[in-house]
Amino acid sequence: YFLKINNSTCFRYIELSNGLKALLISDLTQSESNREPVAKEEEDSGEEEDGDSESTNEDKELPFRETGDCQFFTVILIFVDISYKMSYIISQSAAALCISVGSFSDPADLPGLAHFLEHMVFMGSEKYPAENGFDAFLKKHGGSDNASTDCERTIFKFDVQRKYLREALDRWVQFFIGPLMIPDAVDREVEAVDSEYQMAQPLDSNRKEMLFGGLAKAGHPMSKFFWGNAQTLKNEPREKNIDTYERLREFWRRYYSAHYMTLAVQSKETLDNLEEWVRAICIKIPNNGQPRADFSDLQDPFDTPDFNKLYRVVPVRKIHALTISWALPPQDKHYRVKPLHYISWLIGHEGAGSVLSLLRKKCWALALFGGNSESGFDQNTTYSIFSVSITLSDEGFQNFFQVIHIVFQYLKMLQSVGPQQRIYEEIQKIEANEFHYQEQMEPIEFVANICENMQLFPKEDFLRGDQLMFEYNPEVISAPLTLLTPATANILLLSPEHDGRCPLNEKWFGTQYSVEGNPPPQRIWEKCGFVFRDPPVITHLNKFIYINLKLILVLFDLFVNILAHNLAEPAYDADVAQLEYMLFPGDHGLFIRLKGFNHKLPLLLNLIVDHLANFSTAPNVFSMYIEQLKKTYYIILIKPDRLGRDVRLQILEHHRWSVMQKYEAIMADLGVTDLMDFVNRFKAELFVEGLIQGNFTSAESKEFLQYFIEKLQYKAPPAEPPVLFRVVELPQTHHLCKVQSLNKADANSEVTVYYQVMVNAHGRTLL
Repeated sequence: YFLKINNSTCFRYIELSNGLKALLISDLTQSESNREPVAKEEEDSGEEEDGDSESTNEDKELPFRETGDCQFFTVILIFVDISYKMSYIISQSAAALCISVGSFSDPADLPGLAHFLEHMVFMGSEKYPAENGFDAFLKKHGGSDNASTDCERTIFKFDVQRKYLREALDRWVQFFIGPLMIPDAVDREVEAVDSEYQMAQPLDSNRKEMLFGGLAKAGHPMSKFFWGNAQTLKNEPREKNIDTYERLREFWRRYYSAHYMTLAVQSKETLDNLEEWVRAICIKIPNNGQPRADFSDLQDPFDTPDFNKLYRVVPVRKIHALTISWALPPQDKHYRVKPLHYISWLIGHEGAGSVLSLLRKKCWALALFGGNSESGFDQNTTYSIFSVSITLSDEGFQNFFQVIHIVFQYLKMLQSVGPQQRIYEEIQKIEANEFHYQEQMEPIEFVANICENMQLFPKEDFLRGDQLMFEYNPEVISAPLTLLTPATANILLLSPEHDGRCPLNEKWFGTQYSVEGNPPPQRIWEKCGFVFRDPPVITHLNKFIYINLKLILVLFDLFVNILAHNLAEPAYDADVAQLEYMLFPGDHGLFIRLKGFNHKLPLLLNLIVDHLANFSTAPNVFSMYIEQLKKTYYIILIKPDRLGRDVRLQILEHHRWSVMQKYEAIMADLGVTDLMDFVNRFKAELFVEGLIQGNFTSAESKEFLQYFIEKLQYKAPPAEPPVLFRVVELPQTHHLCKVQSLNKADANSEVTVYYQVMVNAHGRTLL
């Protein structure tokens, strides 16, 4: 069937005779087409679908200004008109293929085989035998590719310049028609898989998943080692006389079948051209006629005594984190109601009366997230996970039992009052607004999302099934809500304080942990309330506040973090209404970005300026963020990529303080008085300039700046600070800087090659 959106983006769904299903997406505008597209019925007809498609390109880094000894405040307001987004033109073409097989299908004697096959199929094909020919082709024509293996699905994707799409598609599809997978490449690619495993080891999120998965019943696929490494794919198979190469071939023949596959292709080509290419190329993918892998009979994998316990874990990072999880019946069939999204909206609320509001007032928590990530780990055909993750302060860690009980009591309150249609409809409206005014993803990410949706939803919901809430059903919501009880919870408590006290080790990642019974119930009751608003147009706002460096940077980081803490509750209603804001302490100043529907945006701006003007903090909040900032600096230092960037910029920029120096400085005896002295000096002398683009008049634009002037009551500096973007000019020779990793347990290395671009007298860049 045929679908048309915004007079420019059109969709067509087709099914090939070998069972492959494809969604074709044309971004060809009317002015670029020789004829008006005509609705066309395909093998299966479907309903016309409303949607939206848009995108913006945003700078990833802030510009630097050299400030000397002065302090100044620069404001840049940028408002993006909705009409610009509607006329956004996709520059790249992209395709993605989802196969309904993943790591759940790994054979017991070859852990990680599905992930390994994802790598091996790209090592040349019968038609294009060059081992890395596809990657070379994409790089030559401005493209890229990637792949990922989940529990029950594997996704392959690529993008390329439009005029090379047909050839790229042909080269790519050959991996599913006749991959070479030559024996000589097996050992080399095992090393690539092992490298990914090594890179995954230092990440606490991966370590938690491996520990959690190990709690599943024996025989359930969740207890398998999905990553694969040299031990499971090379060393042990050799010892057991297992032919890994032949097993790869066997796995490919069994599971890489056309009728398991869904394809999405997006380009500024006509739908007829896209259909012709897809049919001609993809029809050659074989169909083995066998039923797809099905694990839906393996229900309740975590219905074991080991699951409902408290696990103390030693993390890699210096953090205190609490995760409370429940294993529920699979919820994917309830996508039209989305019961877990409703529950997560309430548990993750940050306004007055919420769990996080209470924890923040007690200085026990810095952040809280609740819900289901919808990844294969969190949601598959055998179970769905609902979890509440809380970043604890030092004091919160000492009182983690009380934190747990607050969460339990809040859930008990939700169970007693039951689902509320008013709240559901408010969430429903907000999600609908977000869907219709969303910023379009990059084409490669969009098609990857769509081809996976095609495995999960009927065709009328390919574009919206993962985002919209279609119908209120209190029984469907109550079913998982009533299962969120203390007796069925799993608790993971991460803290560096556990080091030396955890005698157990997880097999694959070496995570140290200990096991205890769950805490006994207590009674805590807190009133909750919710406010929702819904305004109508998209806007952006950026602001920069620049200051001098030295020790002030540590106080500046504290100031921005505590300002965000002070705003969290009063600004949460704006966040619910899709008025987003971000406070970021850049290297040379504060970056604040606001984005949302424009007729309420001035209220949010005024709220932020008010809190900036009337900034204050309590001693316990100050102490909480001092400790958190120490952890933040430490986390940067133990990550090779972050440390490498910091060292590079320290070499290139004058008067730059490294994170190591900031880490040493924060160990000084700083107090609330130091912070308030800095803030008062900071606000006394500022420099302001503004730029507005979008749905505001000149008079309205001036009102934004005028509010800063009236509320902050600052003095202008003696002279406008010059705009200087300066780095050290490197000598015309090669230099090598070696830095030893500060995390001795991390086997990974980071290499950065920096090329300095020179500018000649005519303004041309020279490499």
